[in-house]
Amino acid sequence: MLAYRHAFHAGNHADVLKHLVLTRVLRYMGEKDKPYTLIDTHAGAGGYSVEGRYAQKNAEYATGIAKLYDEVDTLPAPLADYVQLVRDFNPDGQLRQYPGSPAIANFVLRDTDRLRVYELHPTDHRILASYLEARPNTQVSDRDGFAAIKAELPSSTRRAALLMDPPYEIKTDYAKVLTAVREALERAPDTVVMVWYPQLQLLESTQLAQRLKASADAAAKKGWLHARLTVAQADERGFGMMGSGMFIANPPFTLHDELAECLPLLVEQLGQYDGANFVLEQKAS
Repeated sequence: MLAYRHAFHAGNHADVLKHLVLTRVLRYMGEKDKPYTLIDTHAGAGGYSVEGRYAQKNAEYATGIAKLYDEVDTLPAPLADYVQLVRDFNPDGQLRQYPGSPAIANFVLRDTDRLRVYELHPTDHRILASYLEARPNTQVSDRDGFAAIKAELPSSTRRAALLMDPPYEIKTDYAKVLTAVREALERAPDTVVMVWYPQLQLLESTQLAQRLKASADAAAKKGWLHARLTVAQADERGFGMMGSGMFIANPPFTLHDELAECLPLLVEQLGQYDGANFVLEQKAS
């Protein structure tokens, strides 16, 4: 697990979907005056250079955020809001850096909102701690984010959002995600739980969404929403990430319509083959 570095994948199609959803959830939660807590279990370094050797190895951002970066004025409002945050992370106007989820949060959260971020990789943890050191109500930890859920929920703010996006480099991550979702909803049934997952030709990947739905059916107060963006085909051996999904327990009631406005355009802009498509489904409480 400690070998994983998100810098190789920063700004790709999966980040676009994940951070679009994250931005919409945080914007919604910020509409109420009462502070809330965001818990990020696999936070990464906070920001990434798309000009560095990691990002340049496969240039995944070129078929992700780069397709949208200069189109901000023509995008649907929810998508434009997210892309503008990426632009704000690049003060000279050129796409040089990509903000990870902690940087997205740093832009959107208010000073009164609590941020709890977890990152095990020692280099990424140091970078993240330095980036967030001046932010109030923030705690950066190098402990296991899955294990921290028991300490974080229920939150002292009562309102909370939880983001889980492990690398899934080892198959046990799928089981850990399910266990963590169940624990989070058992401890705080109204927490907004966001889970990112890769779309792979792997049994654990193909079954995860259904298992998450079952967990949310049993415990989430406000139902669930599932969005998946498929942009590519697996290679001839069945390998490769075809797309990714976001599963949200207790989603904002506004989220379905916002994603319905954005996902067709993401298929058009980020799709790498004629069969590119999206899934958007929701079950109310």
